[in-house]
Order: sequence, then C-alpha cells, then structure tokens
Amino acid sequence: MRKNEYVFPMELESHTFFHALSDPTRLRCLAMLHAQGELCVCDLTRALGLSQPKISRHLALLRDLHIVKARREGVWMHYHLHPDLPGWMREVLRLALEAFLISPQGLADQAALRGRVGACEGLAALAAEG
Repeated sequence: MRKNEYVFPMELESHTFFHALSDPTRLRCLAMLHAQGELCVCDLTRALGLSQPKISRHLALLRDLHIVKARREGVWMHYHLHPDLPGWMREVLRLALEAFLISPQGLADQAALRGRVGACEGLAALAAEG
C-alpha cells in the first residue's frame, strides 16, 4: 500500500457488514440511499412508513459501521452511502440494492418516495411561519 493511500477508518468484518444488511429496515434505507444518492431522515420516514426514531436508530448503526455518512443541515440529518467504502463492500451493495429495488417492496418504496424528496424544507418553512 502506498503511503498516501486512504485506509477505511474501520476494518469492518464481513460478517458484521452482512449482518447490517440482513435487517429489512436497514436494507430498505440503504436501497433508497443507493437510488437517490442522499436523503433526509424525514424523506425516509415518509417513504418507508416508519417512525423517525426507528429510522434514525438504524441509520446510526449504519453510520457507526461507516456504511453511510451523515451531514447536518439545520435540524435535518441527511444520509448517503459512505464514499470511501472498500471496493468489495461497494460491489456487494450495488448488486444487493439493485436487486432489492426491483423487488415488490423496493418498487413500492420508490413509488412512496416519488414527489416527497426535499419535503423537509417545506415543513421547516411552515414551522417558521407558525
């Protein structure tokens, strides 16, 4: 390895990585992030029909494992797949998530997400007015 080559912050064991993918909520979140690039927690809660604490708890685990990365924008947390994932993880995610996205659940999740991305900003504007 060259001196200035990036080393992933945590050498994630393959069984830990696959265990993270085995939960349906985490798989659905990852599929939506794979399809959209970046989403706010509120986008995921509306699209998946799950509570904000449940979505946030699963995303926190994925963040702790360095599978996703988060950025804060005001009160909103936006998540995306970690750009520095090792190649084998990126390839596993690509194959698994593309297959999931064409499953009945994946298609339903994508349909529920349509027209809702970025809705958090509208909610923030309403809250500021009120």
